Amino acid sequence: MEVRTKLTVQELFESYPPESRVELIDGEVYEMPAPEYAHQRVVGLIYRRLSSFVEDKGLGEVVLSPIDVILSEDAVVQPDIAFISDLSKIKKRIEGTPDLVVEVVSPSSLKRDITDKFRLYEKHGVKEYWLVFPAEKSVLVFTLTDKGYELFSEAHEKGKVKSKLLEGFELEVEELWS
Repeated sequence: MEVRTKLTVQELFESYPPESRVELIDGEVYEMPAPEYAHQRVVGLIYRRLSSFVEDKGLGEVVLSPIDVILSEDAVVQPDIAFISDLSKIKKRIEGTPDLVVEVVSPSSLKRDITDKFRLYEKHGVKEYWLVFPAEKSVLVFTLTDKGYELFSEAHEKGKVKSKLLEGFELEVEELWS
């Protein structure tokens, strides 16, 4: 993971081709390796369930990485999955804060997902943040309160996690690991 000098969003987009797998957090660029199969399988399963639920209820759009999500002048991320209720934010890139973000944690992204992005998503008002840990077979769902993120739902190996934001959406975590 290579960290370069601090950049703005404009400088990032001028310096890297559009297909680059890079994120900008507090002006620092993080180059990301391509995910492994197991990671993408979990992302795909969650995406299909979430997208189907959102589409059936006409709640907005669920997008899959890689896509740039511009949070501020010094923050661009590529979450694994993002739900956006305000479709005006969807342009060439996502411009503004998603309502819900899912990050599937891999060894190379562990610190960024549980500290840097946790803080970043909290600061920018992502209402719900899902952290999925395939190696530990765990899913944690955090909801944004006036005190910051609080754990709302969790499951380890078996059981269901549910969304507070998307009332009625539940996910049986065992299917992610099989």
